[in-house]
Amino acid sequence: MSDDPTHVREFFGVRAAGWDSRFPDDGPAYAAAVNELGLRPGDAVLDAGCGTGRALPPLRGAVGPTGTVLGADLTPEMLERATAAGRGGVDGTAALLLTDVGRLPVRDGALDAVFGAGLVSHLADPAAGLRELARVVRPGGRLALFHPIGRAALAARHGRQITPDDLRAEPRLRPVLAEAGWRLVSYVDEETRYLAVAVREG
Repeated sequence: MSDDPTHVREFFGVRAAGWDSRFPDDGPAYAAAVNELGLRPGDAVLDAGCGTGRALPPLRGAVGPTGTVLGADLTPEMLERATAAGRGGVDGTAALLLTDVGRLPVRDGALDAVFGAGLVSHLADPAAGLRELARVVRPGGRLALFHPIGRAALAARHGRQITPDDLRAEPRLRPVLAEAGWRLVSYVDEETRYLAVAVREG
């Protein structure tokens, strides 16, 4: 399931230019998932593994002009597409960071929330990555792990079936989150949406 950073960069780098056109109808699903984070004006939020930045506009809308939106990704080509789409950069929706989400250049407890679309399966060490996300979020802050389709639909898209060892399965995910400092508070795995929301323990 998990990937080393070099493999992740190579995989997404060659796909960046056409990424948004492959999934043109996901926008409403991203906006609905962002809404589940319960962000308020002035909040600071990170899109971890932001890719081309499809979540960045709804995140900016949720925190408003006084809030802070960061997008972090390993793949330069993905961040270039986010900037070209007006979602990041100097005049964009968010500040973009070319970095591994397992080693964020963000101080402890600086954020109110983290959004991660398709993130967990690409972490080289999921437990360590989730601990790093917990480090940068204040106690009581929230984490949303999202995908615009459910696990079964995603597996079918790749010609596979879901298996019990899938980290995104609730019985696997809950203890890994708990070990990393998160408490799972809601979990949805439907044909058209996967969304796990967790709260940072104090």
